Amino acid sequence: MTATAPGNGHRLVLFDIDGTLLSAGKAARESVLRALSRAYDWTASPDHGDRARYDFSGKTDPQIVRELVREAVGDERCEANLERALELYLEELRARLTPESIVPKPGIPELLRRLSAEPRVTLGLLTGNLEAGARLKLDPPGFNPYFPFGAFGSDSADRYLLPPLAVIRAQSHSGRNFSGKSIVIVGDSVHDVECGRPLGVRTVAVSTGPTPADRLAAKRPDALLPDFSDVDAGLEAILG
Repeated sequence: MTATAPGNGHRLVLFDIDGTLLSAGKAARESVLRALSRAYDWTASPDHGDRARYDFSGKTDPQIVRELVREAVGDERCEANLERALELYLEELRARLTPESIVPKPGIPELLRRLSAEPRVTLGLLTGNLEAGARLKLDPPGFNPYFPFGAFGSDSADRYLLPPLAVIRAQSHSGRNFSGKSIVIVGDSVHDVECGRPLGVRTVAVSTGPTPADRLAAKRPDALLPDFSDVDAGLEAILG
């Protein structure tokens, strides 16, 4: 599909983090599971079936906590300990993250450098991470300066409520209005592709995360790339 460029040419480009910009290895998953053990005395094991292989991709941090423990501990205890569980997650993440544990995805450093040099491009984040967790992950590769604002899992547990919030913050930050295909969401999960549909955004999917390319293709993104190692192709996909 071909994007319809806005008349003034300005673009708001919203990036997912995990699986799209970088990989944090096992640090994030291990931090979540350890936090849940501390907050709820809950442990993923073979007895939990699918929970031991739970797919984190495209979900918000509060959503992940709820989906993992609610059935085991009940609604009341799940909600009562939720904030504590998220605090413990950040504590565990700080302890586990090292510069070596963060690996940028292919082509991302150059892609961000070139996008940030485009005067008509505004960069932001659209991620299920808590903002504090997002900043921790982006710090080792030096990506934080590219993203002065965003919408995060700490804003809403519902990933599908985050795009409008990111647009509002983009307008406040830049003084520009963005709508329709002037908004580009870049991500590696089906939720990245689908969450902006009510706004009519352009979607760029990249199969550098756990979601297979065929599953992403089935959601009909505007562009689908194996990765961003071809930076020129990435820029064409994003800026269309």
